[in-house]
Amino acid sequence: MAKFSLIIAPILSIILVLFLNLKPGNPQVTYTAAVALLMAIWWVTEAIPLAVTALLPAVLFPILGIMNGKAVSAFYFNDVILLFIGGFIVALAMQRWNFHKRIALKIMLWMGINPWQVVLGFMGATAFLSMWISNTAATMVMVPIAMAIIAKLEENIEGKKVSRFSKGLLLGIAYAASIGGMATLIGTPPNLALVKIFSIYFPQAPEISFARWFVFALPLVIVFFLCAWLLIFLLFCKNVKFQVNLDMFYKEYKKLGPMKFEEWVVMIDFILLALLWFTRKDIPIGGFRIPGWSSLFPVPKFIDDGTVAIAMTLPLFFIPARDHQTIMDWETASQLPWGIVLLFGGGFALAAGFKQSGLSAWFGEQLQGLSFLHPFLIMIAISLLMIILTQFTSNTASTQMILPIVASMSISLRINPLPLMVLTTLSASCAFMLPVSTPPNAIIFGTNAIKVFDMAKTGTILNLLGAMLIIAYITIFGTF
Repeated sequence: MAKFSLIIAPILSIILVLFLNLKPGNPQVTYTAAVALLMAIWWVTEAIPLAVTALLPAVLFPILGIMNGKAVSAFYFNDVILLFIGGFIVALAMQRWNFHKRIALKIMLWMGINPWQVVLGFMGATAFLSMWISNTAATMVMVPIAMAIIAKLEENIEGKKVSRFSKGLLLGIAYAASIGGMATLIGTPPNLALVKIFSIYFPQAPEISFARWFVFALPLVIVFFLCAWLLIFLLFCKNVKFQVNLDMFYKEYKKLGPMKFEEWVVMIDFILLALLWFTRKDIPIGGFRIPGWSSLFPVPKFIDDGTVAIAMTLPLFFIPARDHQTIMDWETASQLPWGIVLLFGGGFALAAGFKQSGLSAWFGEQLQGLSFLHPFLIMIAISLLMIILTQFTSNTASTQMILPIVASMSISLRINPLPLMVLTTLSASCAFMLPVSTPPNAIIFGTNAIKVFDMAKTGTILNLLGAMLIIAYITIFGTF
């Protein structure tokens, strides 16, 4: 399929340019649609690496007269990408000194030893970690601990019971990683994609800050998380009765020893980073506002969440560690997923091309026929479309392809674009059905303890549940 699409995608794009004129008098609309078609097919089929496909606008937009090269290149390195880089480097520092493992084990020791408590503890630890580090890293931290527990249980308990419990435990970890990431802007790439694409289309709209998103998304994430845990419990743990020996967690925690100087530095840096994100802008409380710290500077609007992320990252490179190294070094920082950085840039450039060429307006005109539908039905259609897409494609790529269309549709239908764009973004994180849907699913499937049928059955229920929760939440509470 990938090799076939490598050839067929350019052919379809050329046919589109030669035989269709979407907007007479404005060939750039057709050219942009052809580039978008090429990128969409290659992203969906992964004919070439996603990051390489993301570089196409840097070449094709200037050649086709859609945008000049200087303007396109600016989208590959901007404030949102700096936010991602800064947040990820702090996360890598946590991993370098095993601080993330300490957090995970501590949560497990707090939660208890019954099956439902163990699953809740693992899911809670994973969800919390995935708010601040990548969902892939959060899953990788928890899986070895989970597999150690499963191995111990297999020595003492009937195999059938352990098999059922282990499926629930591992699926819970994967699902909690995806759900937890929805709570913060740095938790999952689609959230950052929304921030930038929304600012491209609606530059006069209020900024979606880290704190603004967190306050909005956290209640939904908590409810979604509890529903996912209850589903796992009912399907896999309801009649399973045994107790896990807490000594295993104590031994693992004891191996870490007392908190090292490096861990203290990382923890303080992490806490300061979160506090600075939350307090950067004014905080409304009742009838008054607590001024944000950015108001202390000459031009507060010049400071954004990306500025804060980089400011709190830099000290890690010159604060010395006890072995004469520094807390963070470039060898560790170079583990950044640079492919995701390019994928972001390509998506932002594509979104800008949609707007600059007039393709967004053209889509909006075509979608005016949906005006007879109730907004609630439109929300259902968009949510289900994103949930289906994200099972088979990168959720970042899917979000970046669909958000410009949703923005244009909202303008055309004269409805507030933010609820629909937030709905699209949150739905993109509901990738629960297949091993290929998201890295946490693939990691869990790689343990050979989960069958595709188990993941598909549980994931289908959770996908539908997620769609209902997201739609209901946005319908009842609006957005921000």
